[in-house]
Amino acid sequence: MKILFVASEAAPFVRSGGLGDVAGALPKALNGLGHDCRVILPLYKEEIDPEYQHTFRFLASTYVDLSWRRQYVGLYEATYEGVTYYFVDNEYYFKRKGLYGHFDDGERFAFFSKAVLEALPLINFYPDVLHANDWHTALTPVFLDVFYRYSDEYQKIKTVFTIHNIEFQGKYGDGLIRDILGLPDWATPLVMMGDCANFMKGGIECSNAVTTVSETYANEILDPFYSYGLESILSERRFKLHGVVNGIDQTVYDPKKDPRIFKNYGTRDVKSGKAENKKALSELINLPYEPDRPLVAMVTRLTEQKGLDLVGAVIDDIMRADTQVVVLGTGDWKYENMLKGVESRYPNKFRAILAFSGDLASKLYAASDIFLMPSKFEPCGLSQLIAMRYGSVPVVRETGGLKDTVPAYNHETGEGKGFTFKTYNAYDMLDAVWRAYACYYDKKNWDIVVKNAMKSDFSWTASAKKYADIYSNL
Repeated sequence: MKILFVASEAAPFVRSGGLGDVAGALPKALNGLGHDCRVILPLYKEEIDPEYQHTFRFLASTYVDLSWRRQYVGLYEATYEGVTYYFVDNEYYFKRKGLYGHFDDGERFAFFSKAVLEALPLINFYPDVLHANDWHTALTPVFLDVFYRYSDEYQKIKTVFTIHNIEFQGKYGDGLIRDILGLPDWATPLVMMGDCANFMKGGIECSNAVTTVSETYANEILDPFYSYGLESILSERRFKLHGVVNGIDQTVYDPKKDPRIFKNYGTRDVKSGKAENKKALSELINLPYEPDRPLVAMVTRLTEQKGLDLVGAVIDDIMRADTQVVVLGTGDWKYENMLKGVESRYPNKFRAILAFSGDLASKLYAASDIFLMPSKFEPCGLSQLIAMRYGSVPVVRETGGLKDTVPAYNHETGEGKGFTFKTYNAYDMLDAVWRAYACYYDKKNWDIVVKNAMKSDFSWTASAKKYADIYSNL
């Protein structure tokens, strides 16, 4: 099959979160199954490393009509690890600092969504499946149905739309529909939700299949608690909703080969390997080395979604135990201040590193014994997958992808990969932490759960096969 993956970011060129990881890994896995999957994304001239940009080849240019506007589209091409990438160039929209958060994001990504369709003749690639992702590209299926289906080359294209995080939907005033999108009156209901334009709603309406990044999250977003107002449209379109859990690139996240960690190790030497990594990390962050204490890690955005309210409510209980905790991440100032306050109260047991560093994150995965991820909601989550790969046993709330990827450990059967709790409650989370601590000191069971976690197969191959089945069924 021919597949065009449409995304607002893709590793290694530019990424700000999980979508970039998916767009960088899934196409490669699909190609490994024998398909021809290519990726198209904006050319962020201020964000993409110049070393990459020097390798881009100019292909052609055209123009896009965006209501009364007529905007330039330049098209560049590059190949990375066997995958062909296309870059849409328009300096007015994309020569800026930062990927998102600009006053005209609605116009920028409406332009990109339509430019994707105008680019197909230039690259002579009419896909069997066009796969759009999140609100930034949700209008691509809409524009395809409204403006391009009359053309023979576009008639047979099937569309898939993936929701990576339903909280961010691309909601704007309804005046944008005519002034920027240029949709005719008959097509206005496709993107109207309540009294505003909603890009994500349009993607759900017009795509042949809608996916999200775990089976549990696909069910959760039918509930008003998780759906951010889209439960009705999703319930009506439930027949085309699928959940496919994300994977990770196991060649990148491999404790046997990762050059960023202090000491490489595998399942056979995990004890000594983690001990050396813990000692070196302690020296690096000026934390006393305590080889017999469990080291708890969090690598996270500091937001409400990630369960920081739960952590804040019981952190003093946790710190009074015989443990150490290290948190790496940035986010809301109230959580940053809260964590710095904890560090000041427990200078020998707690570190808050208010930054993000992939290098330091790998070191923390390798050094930690327990990985805490008490999310309020989590579409899929990658951190728990990486943590398990490095033998850091996760403590998670049973939501979204966390529920799908971290089965609770059973002392009787020796099955399971972590410790879980169900309700969004600080003391339920604390109970899961205590259970993890108890297991840590039960060395026989701890060895079992660590190896269960490390032996997990979270490669993209299994997920790519599920996507290929969805494409094939369309």
